This record gives sequence, C-alpha cells and structure tokens, in this order.
Amino acid sequence: MPRLLLGEELAAPTLSERYLSRLCRRSFLRLWSWPHIYRNQTWSGGSEGKEVCDLLVVFDNHVFIFSDKYCAFPNSGDVATDWSRWFKRAILKSAKQLWAAERWIRDHPDRLFLDSACTQSLPIPLPPVDQAVFHRIAVAHGSGPACQALLGGSGSLMLAPDIVGTDHFNHQAPNFLPFSIGRLSTSKGYVHVVDDFTLDTVLSTIDTAADLARYFQQKEQLILSGKLGMAAGEEELLANYLRNTDDEGQHCFQFPKSFTKVSVDEGFWDRFCKHPDRLAQIEADRVSYAWDELIDEFTKHALAGTQYFTTDASVGAHEKALRLMAREPRTQRRMLSRWLLSVLKRADTEEWSVRAVLPISPSGPHYLFLAVIPREDKTADEYRVFRRNLLQSYCMVTRLKFPEARHVVGIATEPWSCGETRSEDLIYLDGTRWTDAFAAEATTLQQELGLLKEVREFEMTEPEYPLSRDQSIGKGRNRNKSCPCGSGKKFKRCHGSQTQGA
Repeated sequence: MPRLLLGEELAAPTLSERYLSRLCRRSFLRLWSWPHIYRNQTWSGGSEGKEVCDLLVVFDNHVFIFSDKYCAFPNSGDVATDWSRWFKRAILKSAKQLWAAERWIRDHPDRLFLDSACTQSLPIPLPPVDQAVFHRIAVAHGSGPACQALLGGSGSLMLAPDIVGTDHFNHQAPNFLPFSIGRLSTSKGYVHVVDDFTLDTVLSTIDTAADLARYFQQKEQLILSGKLGMAAGEEELLANYLRNTDDEGQHCFQFPKSFTKVSVDEGFWDRFCKHPDRLAQIEADRVSYAWDELIDEFTKHALAGTQYFTTDASVGAHEKALRLMAREPRTQRRMLSRWLLSVLKRADTEEWSVRAVLPISPSGPHYLFLAVIPREDKTADEYRVFRRNLLQSYCMVTRLKFPEARHVVGIATEPWSCGETRSEDLIYLDGTRWTDAFAAEATTLQQELGLLKEVREFEMTEPEYPLSRDQSIGKGRNRNKSCPCGSGKKFKRCHGSQTQGA
C-alpha cells in the first residue's frame, strides 16, 4: 500500500470542509480523523469511487460521520420561505448523506477508501457493527448572519425537539419555527446539527474523542426523552452540561425534577465562559496539550513509516497504544503531562529518571515514563538501542509488579535540557498475554538491573475546575451571595439558575 504522505491532498475540499478537517484533527488528532471517505462502486459500472461523507472519525466503538454543507441564506424578504429553502439544501441534504453513509459503513465496513480511485484503504480498524455507536453530525454553514439579524445573540440555531421531520419546512405545521432544529426523523438515527458558531464552540470546548462522544450521547438521550422544550442554542445547552456532574463525576444534564419540560435561555454560555472557575480551568489545561502533541508526533511517524524502531510497520499495529493515550479525557491529560514533564526535568540531574503511573480510570493503562541522558561513550544509535531496551525492561517489570495491569504503555525520551532535539520511543505491552516465561524474564531483569525495587507511592487528585473544591461550577456556594462571575447578581439569579420549566 502506498505511504500516506503528511499534508497530501486526497481531494479538493471547500474552505468550510478544510476548516472542519483542521478542527476535528485538533480535537480527535490525525490518526482517527479522515476527510473525504469514498466507497468502491466499480462493480456497478463506475470508474471512480463515490464520496461517502465529508469526514469520518473512528475512535474505540464510536464512529462520527460528518456532512459539511455551505449554502448562502436566501434573501427574498420572506423569512419562512427563505428558511425552508435553506433548510432543505443545507441540513436535509446533509442528513440524507449521513443516513446513507451509516448504511454503507454497516453493510460494507471493508470498502472504505481515502481516495476516489479507491486504492488506499482506511488504515484504522472499524469497530464490530453490533458494537459501533454512530454519531451523525450535519455541519450547516450560511444561516448565522440572517439568524443573528432576526433573533440577535450569537446567531446559532435554536434547539426545539418538538419540531419533527417535515415540520421544519412546512409553513402550515403548528411547530414550524425558522432557525430552529428538532428531530429530523423519528425512524432514522438522530442527527446533531451544528452551525458556524456551534461547530467551533463544541469542538474547541470538548476537544477529546472520549469527552465528545459522551456529550453527544447525553444530548441525544435528552432530546429523545422529551424533557427539553427549547434551548436558545447548542452553546446554552453545552453550558448546562459542563457545569453539572453525576455521582460518578461525569458531566451530565441536570434540570429540576419537578419540571416536565425545561427551556434553556440565552446568556448562560456567556456567563459560563466568564466564570472564574472556567477561566482557571482553561489556564490549568494548557499543560495537557503536551500530551496531544506527543500522540501527534508518534502518529506522524506511524503514517509516514519513519519510526526508529518497529516490529510491525502497519498503522494498525501502532493504533492501539496511541488510542489508549488518546482515550484519556482532558483533565487526566493534564495530570499525565505534568508527571511526564517532571520526569524530563528530574533526568537532568540523574543518569535516568522513571515514573510508573497507575491507571487513572478503572480500564486505563499503566504508564511508564522514562527519561535517559545521552551518554558520551555511546553513539546516537547505541543510545537509542540502550534506551529502547531499558524501556522494554521497565514495562515488563511494571507488569510483574502490578499483576492486574492489562495494558502497559511505555514512553521514553531525553531529559528536558535536550530541548527540541529530543526523540521519543513508545512501547505497548499487552498484559493479557502474560505468561510464566515472561514473568521469569521480568524477575531476572528486576533483580539484575534493580528496576522498580524501591517504589514510593503517592496519590494525587486533579479537580476539573481548580477553584472549585467539589469539581463542579457553582455547587457548594451560598446561593444568596453575589455570583463570582462578576454579573452583580446573586448566585441563585445567575449561575445558580440556568433553566426555566413547567
């Protein structure tokens, strides 16, 4: 199979499609984001493949299908007619493409290609169809200025779940309401519709695959439950989601149980963005993007086939370890980045520095971080071999020391003082295939090299919102005191009250 060249254009995308691709690669990272997927239909007489979707993201059991359309909003003077025409071209057409793409992926998961000639297969595996969770996202550009001129605010489309199917463009339907999106179909999969404003807002705020998958699932459940009457925009709903957590500390939507229908008004997203807790979160998250950059660096070499060491050059062989790293939510990436950077800094004063990190989440991997100072008595190649062997030994001893370890991910590099000249090694050890022979080898390595014999254990917690002790904006505050967002209102009238209902 031809190598995938970084930056290679496999299609001629529009400006909006290029923006979508860049935004998704920033959120999902390049190994799991593939623009312009084609299906092989030469069997039906076609000379080239047909485009399945504008962007496909595959991560764990989640399959995100994107359809991107830009349509200029008409200006006939009749808003109802203009909306109906734009909706059919920009949203309904995308929905049909999404449903068709899902059918094809379910029926022919082995016939997805990166090029119109259908010579480059999708390099990452799709989940089994019976386990796949599909997220259909229609990206509709062009309505923002008209919506903002008529309704004000951000110009984002309103959410109104009671509008169903043809009611979106049927002027006679009792639920017809321009610039509002409900359920596009009751018999087909739910379609998330995002516009110019909410596309960037959602993907920039929830910017890991695991976090975004949960948000889409929670949002779909809320819409289908019938409890949401109206939301002034996707961003307003997002603010409610991000400020609430369930008993397990996972984000969720929360509304008063006494309300049979709830509405989320305008302004809550703006106040959320200005809240001190949110601002502190953004600042604390800066270090976490070192983790994203590390994943992207390994991915770059896996796609280009330029790894220094490899036992299998295929992309799929490297995808599992990288997926374990990319599965970490943003707050956990913050901790992992700090621990890795501390190893790099400590190695400046030691021959090598190492840290074993136990799983942060129940199903997560054990990590082994190693930084080794280059030695003057070794050539560059000898140093890389030494470091690689030492990392492998540490990973085996980690599995020996922690028998419950199902996955061990080892990362090695030079210390902090080496600056941008550092190189990185990545090792994945599948702990489920551990044998007595491996255990005996690991025992010998531990005894001869003294690896992980004296381990100092400590625990650390990392609140998502650093200024809030209970890790949730607003909880635990005196509701009669001024809201810390600076609005001048009492907390119960500001961030403490984000919904209305009946």
